[in-house]
Amino acid sequence: MSQCLFCRIVNRKIPADIVYEDQQMLVFKDIAPKAPVHLLAIPKKHIENLDQLQAEDASILGEMLGKFAQIAKDNGLDQGYRVITNTGPGGGQEVYHLHFHIIGDIRQASWRGM
Repeated sequence: MSQCLFCRIVNRKIPADIVYEDQQMLVFKDIAPKAPVHLLAIPKKHIENLDQLQAEDASILGEMLGKFAQIAKDNGLDQGYRVITNTGPGGGQEVYHLHFHIIGDIRQASWRGM
């Protein structure tokens, strides 16, 4: 997936403001934030979206989701946060590498309807 934007970030071909990394995932600040805190959490393995999940991907997603609470707190979201993923064109997906938006402080967000 050499042309995938997020794979290129994982491989350090494109810079990102990384806030968390482990063997399975990378979390970085969105370059066009919709709220005061807007992070993107991606698996390092290229998975196009939820429709493309394989059985062996369950452990990756489980580990990722299990760490979102601490990542949110570490980034100042101790009053709560929203986790969103888009799947396919009808779901608003723009980058075809599975990613989760971790968004907080939405009272000050430029949108609220996601």
